[in-house]
Amino acid sequence: MLGLKLPTDPRWADLAGKSIEEILTDHAYCEQKATSTSISLIQTYPDFAGMVDSLIPIVTEEWGHFKMVVDHLKKRGLKLGRQRKDEYVNQLNKFVRTGGSRTDSLIEKLLFSALIEARSCERFRLLSKGIDDPELQSFYKNLMVSEAGHYRLFLDMACELGGKDKVLNRWDEWLVYEAGIMKDIALRGDRMH
Repeated sequence: MLGLKLPTDPRWADLAGKSIEEILTDHAYCEQKATSTSISLIQTYPDFAGMVDSLIPIVTEEWGHFKMVVDHLKKRGLKLGRQRKDEYVNQLNKFVRTGGSRTDSLIEKLLFSALIEARSCERFRLLSKGIDDPELQSFYKNLMVSEAGHYRLFLDMACELGGKDKVLNRWDEWLVYEAGIMKDIALRGDRMH
């Protein structure tokens, strides 16, 4: 369904399960950044038909996810740590094409967001099956479904703006590039990506 070219190493969920405070902290900041990204898209592209209406629910959901992750930290007597550099997102950001029309720019940002949501969905699935905490298993299963919806929304919006064939060709380039990142990035249990 997600089309990712390289699955996450299955050992990642075990490592994440051993670093609950760190993985929840990183996850919380991923949700905060997803919220900020959607707000930025609304602010930058309010004139695109349906953009605001489509993204308002995403903003609400992502910020709600941030709160839920923080609540899981608190339940366990853990604290929200400091935000750390996200090497995965920084590497993905290097692939965003610049220049061109506003529509081209928006399509690139939507594909960037879709890919992050797809990888998050895949990681949440792994946590829902592999983490040794029934409450977190259920939590991540529910988030997996939500992230899959966000992934589809971003990809569908891009296809609507740029034409399905053209956008899906670019999407395949994104998937190949992202697989290279996943191959080269260190396997760490304290990071969501």
